[in-house]
Amino acid sequence: MKIAAVEVYGYELTYAHGEYVMSQGRAAQSQASTLVRILTDDGLEGWGESSTLGGTYLPAFAEGTREGIRVIAPSLTGLDPTNLSSIHRVMDAQLLGQNSSKSAIDIACWDILGQAAKLPVATLLGGVTQPDFPLYEAVPLASPEEMVEFVRKRGAAGINRFQVKVGNDPYDDAKRTRSVVAACPDDAVIVADSNGGWNLQAAIIAVREMAGLDIYVEQPCRDTADCALVQKMSSLPLVMDESVVNSAELYRAKYEAGAGSINIKLARVGGITGAARMRALAQDLGMTVCIEDVWGGDVTTAAVSHVAASTRPDALLHASFFNDWTKEHVAGHAPRSERGRGKAPTAPGLGIKVDACALDKPLFTVNKQ
Repeated sequence: MKIAAVEVYGYELTYAHGEYVMSQGRAAQSQASTLVRILTDDGLEGWGESSTLGGTYLPAFAEGTREGIRVIAPSLTGLDPTNLSSIHRVMDAQLLGQNSSKSAIDIACWDILGQAAKLPVATLLGGVTQPDFPLYEAVPLASPEEMVEFVRKRGAAGINRFQVKVGNDPYDDAKRTRSVVAACPDDAVIVADSNGGWNLQAAIIAVREMAGLDIYVEQPCRDTADCALVQKMSSLPLVMDESVVNSAELYRAKYEAGAGSINIKLARVGGITGAARMRALAQDLGMTVCIEDVWGGDVTTAAVSHVAASTRPDALLHASFFNDWTKEHVAGHAPRSERGRGKAPTAPGLGIKVDACALDKPLFTVNKQ
C-alpha cells in the first residue's frame, strides 16, 4: 500500500458556549481547524485533524500548520502509510518540530492502519482497558457568577469534571475557583488552570489563596522551573500541560516540579504516536494523565477517544471530547458522549466516516509524482 495523495482542508469550529476565554485576554468564538485526508493506491483513505487554538496558546498557528503539511507531504507520497515509524522519520527529516502539522498526518495514517488491519485504533494501541471514561469541560474565564452558571448548566448535562480557567489577578482567580467549588457536588473534580498566565509572584499568591480547596492547579506559570518554585509553596496537587512537550520535560514535570499528572495533547506531541509514547512513560512513572488535544472537532475527538480508551483506568484522570464543545460536525457528531462519559468507536481505524462532500474544496492537494 502506498500514499497516492494528501488533501488538506480548512474549516471553522465555532465554540458551542459563546466565547472561549483564557488568561491574559486570550479569547475567541471560533477556531480554524485543519483536516488531512490521505488517499492510498488501494482505495483506503484516512483522516486526521489539527487545530491550534489561535496563535498564542502554543508556538503554532493554523496557517503554519497547513504550510508545514505542504512542505512535508511531497516526501510522503509513495510511502506505506501503515509504517508509522518510517512516516515519522521522513517527516522529521523534512521539518524540526512542527508537531501540529505532523499530528494531522499521523492520525490519518493510524486511521488507515486500523482499516487495513480491520481493527479499531484502540485495539492497535494495546486494547480497550475501559469501555467508557470520564470527560471534563473547560469553564471560560468570566465573573464568579457567570462561571457558576456555566458549571450548573453543564452539570445538569452530566458533566462532573471542570477545568476552571484562571491566570489573571490571583485574588480574583481564587474567588472564581472558590465559587465554582461551592457550586459543585462533593465528588466533582475541579482543576484551576492558569494556562501559564500567572507570573511567579501571582502564582504564589494564587495557590496561597486557594489553599485548603479540594482541587488541582494546572500549569501556574509558563516555565517548568517557575512551576516547580510555586509547587514548593503549595499543598495542592499539580498538573503540568503546556511546557511538557517531550519525554525530557515529562521527567522534569515529575522530578523537578513535583507534578502528579500531565495533560497529553496530540497536536503538541505529534499525534497518536507521540501521545501513546508519553502516556506509557507517565504510566510507568506512576502519574495520571489527561488525554486530549489543543482543539478540534469529530476527527480529533475520535483520535482522543482511542488513546483514552486504551489508557489504564487508574492512570486516566479524564479526557476531553471537543465535538461537545463545538458546533460543526464533519462526521455526524461521532463519537458521541453520554452524561459526561466517552467511548471509542468500535469500527476499524478511527471508526468514523467523514463527509467530504460537506467540506469546501481542498486548500491544496499533493499527488504522487
